[in-house]
Amino acid sequence: MNLLYNLAINAYATGVRLASHRNRKAALMLAGQANTFNILTERRIPGERYVWIHASSLGEFEQGRPLIEMIKRNNPSLKVLLTFFSPSGYEIKKNYTGADVICYLPFDKPAIAKRFLDIARPEMAVFVKYEFWGNYLQELKQRNIPTYIISSIFREKQIFFRPWGGLFRKMLACFTHIFVQDEDSRRLLAGININNVTVAGDTRFDRVTDILAGCKPFPIVESFTSDSPFTLIIGSSWEPDEDIIIPYFNAHPDMKLIIAPHEFNKQRLDEMISKIKRPVKLYSQATEDNISGTDCLIIDCFGILSSCYRYANAAHIGGGFGVGIHNVNEAAVYSIPVTFGPNFSKFREARELVACEGAFAVTCKNDFEKIMDRFIADKDFLSTHGNTAGEYIKSHLGATKKIYSHIFG
Repeated sequence: MNLLYNLAINAYATGVRLASHRNRKAALMLAGQANTFNILTERRIPGERYVWIHASSLGEFEQGRPLIEMIKRNNPSLKVLLTFFSPSGYEIKKNYTGADVICYLPFDKPAIAKRFLDIARPEMAVFVKYEFWGNYLQELKQRNIPTYIISSIFREKQIFFRPWGGLFRKMLACFTHIFVQDEDSRRLLAGININNVTVAGDTRFDRVTDILAGCKPFPIVESFTSDSPFTLIIGSSWEPDEDIIIPYFNAHPDMKLIIAPHEFNKQRLDEMISKIKRPVKLYSQATEDNISGTDCLIIDCFGILSSCYRYANAAHIGGGFGVGIHNVNEAAVYSIPVTFGPNFSKFREARELVACEGAFAVTCKNDFEKIMDRFIADKDFLSTHGNTAGEYIKSHLGATKKIYSHIFG
C-alpha cells in the first residue's frame, strides 16, 4: 500500500496504544495482538491445509459462522484459522470449537502482513462483510492465494465510489470474488469496473435459522414468562431505548419485560434498576425457585439473547436511537414483531421488514406506546405481523450454500 495508507495505520496503532492506558478494550486488543504469532506457531499444524476466515467483531463472526460450519461439515480435511480484530469478538469466541486456530489479526503493517502469512500459510482467505486491510489484501494477491469477501453491502456514499477513493478501489481489485447482499451493491461495483461479483444474499439469515433449529431451553426464562399474557424483550439495549420502554413497562402491570443491555457493568445495571418500579432480578442471580413474582428480568451475561427471543411475544432491538440498530434477524426468526429506533436506514433487512410490516420504527415515546398498546390489545394483529417477520426470514435463506458452491464447487 502507499505511504499515506501506512502512515494512517501507524497513527491508528499509536492511538490504540495511548488509549490502552485507560480503555480496557484497547488494552485487550494490544495484549491479544502481541500473542498472535505465538498462537500461530504453537497451534498451526505443519502440513495441514488451512482456510483463513477473518471477522472484525462478534457480529461479523455470526455472519461468517454458517460458512465456517459448512466448510467443516463438507471438508473435514480442511482446518480453519479464525481471526478477529475487535476484543468484542475474540474475547467471547476465543474458545469456539468450530475453528482450529483462533487469534487476533495484528495491525495492517507491511512487515506484519508478510510475517502473518508466512506463518499462517492459508490456501484461501475469506473476509466477512466490511474488512478491507490493504497490506494483507495486497500480500494475498501477490502470493496468488484466492481471497473472498462475503455478505458485503455497498452504498453510493462509501469511499470506493468517490473520486479520491482510488486506493480503496485497488483493495477491491485484490479479491478473487466478492459476494454481496443485494443488486444495488453489484450495480455500484460494476460502475467502477469491479465485475467479479455475485449477489448471494446475507448469511445472517442462515445463521439465525440455525440458532432457531438448535435453540436450547432456558428454564429460568421459561419460568419467568410462563404466567405472562405479554412479554417484551429488548435486545442489545442502550439507555435511550430503555428511557422510552421502562416508563411504559412501569405503567403496565399486564406485561413482563426482559432486558438484555448491550453493556452491563455494575454502574450501568444500577442506573437501569433504579428506573424500574416493579420487581426486577438479574439473570445471574435468578433461579427457578426465586423467579416467581419477578416482573423484569435483566440478562447480565453473554451468549443467551438469541435463544431468549423465543420466550417473548414481541421484541425491541436497541441502537436505533444512536449509531444504528443491532441484529434484527435474531428476533424476527421466532415469528414475533419487532420495533426499533429511527436510525435503521443502513440495514437492508430492517428497511424491508418495515416495508412488509414485520417490524415498526418508533421515533419517540408516543410511537412506542401506540404500537405496544396495539400488540397487547389485539392478539390477531400481534400474530399477523409476527408471522410476517418470520416469513421474511424464511424467504431470504440460502446465501451460505451459494457462496460455498461458488468457492468449492
